[in-house]
Amino acid sequence: MARSIWSGYINFGLVSVPVGLYSATEEHEVDFHQFQKGTSDRIRYKRVNERTGREVDYEKIVKGHDIGGGEYVIIEPDELDNIAPGKSRSLEISTFVDLDEIDPIYYQKSYYLGPKDGDNASSYALMRDALKKTNRAGIAKFVMRGKEYLATIRAQDKVLVLETMFFADEIRDPAKELDDLPAKSSAGKQLSMAADLIEAMSGEWKPSAYKDTYTERVKKLVETKRKGKEVVFTEEEPEATTPTDLVSALRASVEAARKSRTTKKSPAKSPAKKTTAKKTAKKSAAKKTTAKKASTRKKAA
Repeated sequence: MARSIWSGYINFGLVSVPVGLYSATEEHEVDFHQFQKGTSDRIRYKRVNERTGREVDYEKIVKGHDIGGGEYVIIEPDELDNIAPGKSRSLEISTFVDLDEIDPIYYQKSYYLGPKDGDNASSYALMRDALKKTNRAGIAKFVMRGKEYLATIRAQDKVLVLETMFFADEIRDPAKELDDLPAKSSAGKQLSMAADLIEAMSGEWKPSAYKDTYTERVKKLVETKRKGKEVVFTEEEPEATTPTDLVSALRASVEAARKSRTTKKSPAKSPAKKTTAKKTAKKSAAKKTTAKKASTRKKAA
């Protein structure tokens, strides 16, 4: 069994549930090292004083916050340690909210919460089932590795899932980030056809249907070059659809999506008449026997 990266208690009301925190996700990236081109010499990074060019020991490095005008407020490591959140073993739930109210933009990273004590498994199951029944999530704060986190606790099948979250002031305002957001709302035939296209392309969420094709291509590139060959991938750049072509593009897309959906749903064709099938099968069997004999003769020769 995996080792927990944090352990403590979920506290809500007067109830405490002992739990362990486990990673729920992992990335499958291809690892690379850096080399000087044309050599097998690895690249290394050093902490260097930009004025003297000399390397500086880690113990002699402090942090500074830029306050503008080329001035910095210098902070010592022990000063940061003094104000860091203390070690905490509690997930304090302050409120429960409807899952549908949480915008996914707030979610940061997913973890599993597992029961830490077999004797208290019933309290874990009770919380999980109550969250599932009410379709709610607990909003909590906890401290891990010297940092305070905001989190949601929700039920997923047989397990409790914890999602670390961004605080509200960490979410950027799109109006400040993007200058060219269209102010005018869509309407009429285009909107209706776009909705039809979404409906025609709708289906069940099947996570296993989606693969990380880029990582697979990187692996293929590495393996091909390992064999001394060169591989070239070509991909055409898509062209933006102009407003004048939008309706015709939508119409063609809806027709193609509906056709694709019908093809997937259409049942397999019924087999031909049994009598004919049997006769055909006998003929095929005879042909196979002849072929087998011919093959044997070839081998013997």
